Amino acid sequence: MVFPTHIFKAYDIRGLVDTELSPELAYAIAGAFGSFLRTKKLIEPGQKVVVGYDMRPTSLPFSREVTRGLTEQGIDVVEIGLVSTPLFNFTCAHYPEHAGGIMITASHNPAEYNGFKLTLGNGLPIGKNTGMDEIRDLAQAGHFTVVENNGVVTQKDPYPDYLATLRSLVDFSTIKPLKIVVDAGNGMAKVSLPRILQELPVEVEYLYLEPDGNFPHHEANPLKIETLHDLQRTVQEKKSDFGFALDGDADRIGLVDDTGAVIDASFVGALVGLEVLKKYPGAHMLYDLRSSKIVPEVWESHGATTEKCMVGHALIKKIMHDQGALFASELSLHLYFGELHNLECSDLALLYILQVVSREQKPLSQIIKPYKKYTHSGEINFAIHDKAAALSRIKDTYAEEAEETLEIDGLWYNFSWGWVSIRTSNTEPVIRLNLETANSDLTKEKVAEFSKILQEFV
Repeated sequence: MVFPTHIFKAYDIRGLVDTELSPELAYAIAGAFGSFLRTKKLIEPGQKVVVGYDMRPTSLPFSREVTRGLTEQGIDVVEIGLVSTPLFNFTCAHYPEHAGGIMITASHNPAEYNGFKLTLGNGLPIGKNTGMDEIRDLAQAGHFTVVENNGVVTQKDPYPDYLATLRSLVDFSTIKPLKIVVDAGNGMAKVSLPRILQELPVEVEYLYLEPDGNFPHHEANPLKIETLHDLQRTVQEKKSDFGFALDGDADRIGLVDDTGAVIDASFVGALVGLEVLKKYPGAHMLYDLRSSKIVPEVWESHGATTEKCMVGHALIKKIMHDQGALFASELSLHLYFGELHNLECSDLALLYILQVVSREQKPLSQIIKPYKKYTHSGEINFAIHDKAAALSRIKDTYAEEAEETLEIDGLWYNFSWGWVSIRTSNTEPVIRLNLETANSDLTKEKVAEFSKILQEFV
């Protein structure tokens, strides 16, 4: 069939519902995934494939076509219905009888988008270097394995096992009475988070809890500060201990402290990572190369071994799997837990934050105050026509001056004044600039310096 191949991204499949996606494509993707699992011997007799979907208007009809595409490959399907991505990923990885799954979601993207996340039974996602191109080509050709008998469809509710697993990881009795605000962004948080929080001595004010794929209140993307304004205001009005926000499929988070200030993504990663480290002394932990230097400094000061890693959940999960890392923090506020199949889990992240605030018995703003040691630029994007030439210019200009260089994901240079990361996005046609120095004036100066070079290629 004919479709725009650019919707097959580095980590998932995502496109516009009106012009780029269709039920026919959903069917073809499922058929291609089923054929891929069979030909690569990634599915054993008796194993099933999980199908879940989010709250977007097209997700349910797409899921029906996905189930049809899989069963016509002779693959048994277990439908788990309307779920968050963390609960979907758990269902794929937790049960030995599951060979993987397809989640219909466009994550944090606006309402006009939808997409598909493909996952294997070990929890690792299908990405650019792990089968995405093959599945794209199979879907395009439409030549799938011919089978005699269709697969069988069953339904499953994974929540009881999910809750039991969370209880095994966090002692609910350690959580004290706290007052929090949760902004669900009309996404998928409702499927699990309220049920978890009702078991705790926590008073919760919910914003936009009802799933609505039209996102009537604001875009469900906590990385955009403007989407957190209602949360910030409510935390201050209610005099809450903190505010917690989720994206559309509830696998990324945002955090607001007791004063209503948005907490930097690196600080969130450092904070949650320390809770993991308390359970696993000496753990190996990863942080993506855009993160603040405070992350490895805090973790190492408490006995961890740390390593920079590439950006992107498909890549990070693979590295965690290969190295036995017990935690990873990404600047996109995906937090990955080795104790939970290397998966991101917003519910577990919130439980750890509740645990640390309960234990420390002081405001969250004071807990994270020591982390405010450096000034990060935030991520700055440049729509550059010749990305290779731009990176080459940066390399020619700065490589010799750098005290440390790393090229695992674009260019990362460490200098006497701080560090810079310049990399090509895996999801958008842009180059991304991140840097950090010891103070705000120097950060502004260095941002202007690097921006001037990159602007020449816009």
